[in-house]
Amino acid sequence: MADPLEVITRIITEHHTSREHIKLVGDSVNDIEAFFTLQRVQSSWTQSSITSLMEQKNRMQQAINFLDEGLKNHFAFEEKVMPSLFGELLTKAILHEHLEISGQIESAKITLASMKLEEVEQRDILIKKSQIQGILNQLCQKVEQHAQHEEIILNMIKRALEEGA
Repeated sequence: MADPLEVITRIITEHHTSREHIKLVGDSVNDIEAFFTLQRVQSSWTQSSITSLMEQKNRMQQAINFLDEGLKNHFAFEEKVMPSLFGELLTKAILHEHLEISGQIESAKITLASMKLEEVEQRDILIKKSQIQGILNQLCQKVEQHAQHEEIILNMIKRALEEGA
């Protein structure tokens, strides 16, 4: 195995990268929120409004795909090195969180992919918007909480390794 301090530093660095990916997803949520606020002010929908909304949806899908790909690579690395750092039980707990996050990402992808905005009435679009926003907010929270959990543990192990060296 690589030097434990190097592994810990790499994982923490990857967490910071993941936070940037989460920010992309969060920014997509903010973009769609701003769009809907604007739409509520308008009295009717135009084709360009639907087109703009579909573009927002596409940006969210891209951001989620980007986050998903980054987390798959990160999780694969962690799952390879964590058993020797964390032990069996703590690694199981971390792997459980990985599965929860992966499930939430798939749920967000499915929800966005199944949304046919060009066929939906205004009142139904607002419902869909709330559903998407809820899914994305939960996903962002879960990833952030998971990174915090790992970093607390990693920093404790790092301190122990540095003091023992």
